[in-house]
Amino acid sequence: MKRENPIIEGRDASGPEESVVEIVLVPGLWLNASTWDAVVPALQADGHTARALTLPGMESQHADRTGVTLDDHVAAVVAAIDEAAEPVLLVSHSAGCGIAHCAVDVRPDRVARHVQIGGFPSADGENLLGGLPVVDGEVPMPDWAEVGEEANVADLDGDLLAAFYAAAIPVPVAVIETPVRLTDERRFDVPVTAVCPEYRADDVKEWIAGGDLPELARTRRVDYVDLPAGHWPQLTRPADLARVILAAVPRT
Repeated sequence: MKRENPIIEGRDASGPEESVVEIVLVPGLWLNASTWDAVVPALQADGHTARALTLPGMESQHADRTGVTLDDHVAAVVAAIDEAAEPVLLVSHSAGCGIAHCAVDVRPDRVARHVQIGGFPSADGENLLGGLPVVDGEVPMPDWAEVGEEANVADLDGDLLAAFYAAAIPVPVAVIETPVRLTDERRFDVPVTAVCPEYRADDVKEWIAGGDLPELARTRRVDYVDLPAGHWPQLTRPADLARVILAAVPRT
């Protein structure tokens, strides 16, 4: 696959210098903090504190996930936000964008910007994801090619793809199927950077125009970044993704 540099729309890199911030990284489904291992060092080298989260029950394949809910995952993100001295740069991936967006709804004044990578916030009353088989109260990661989502793993192949599937952690079904509850419209004041890996910014704009992404449509400031990759650029293009995250750091 041809590698291209990320294309960032909307933000002006000139002007005031970036702040030093705490960056909180939220994994997507089937993943934990380790998914950010190749990204965190570049963020720290730029002087920032980077904290990658492992959400409840996602410590390992053998962790006890009995009774773990969407509220538990949201509460873990809120706790990380509360532990920071200043408003954070919140970074999330895939369906983790929906979890992180719920945390923004709880703490809109404590998030300086939300970087959404390969995913979108669910609207009030929607769940994070549906249609995947449930096994003993959990949702295993599907074979993406078998479900017609080959683009998700387009840049994962051979041993890397096999290791990726082997390490995937089942997700408690209550996390995926519980309707999201959003109550504070100040969430729309928090700027968003929408990072587009296996789709493009123009696709997102079409989806917004078609009414498919109501939360993003109401967000007052959305900047777009095309980062051509599969669905997991933190694994396949970590250096480029780190540059995108650093470009989103608020300026003073």
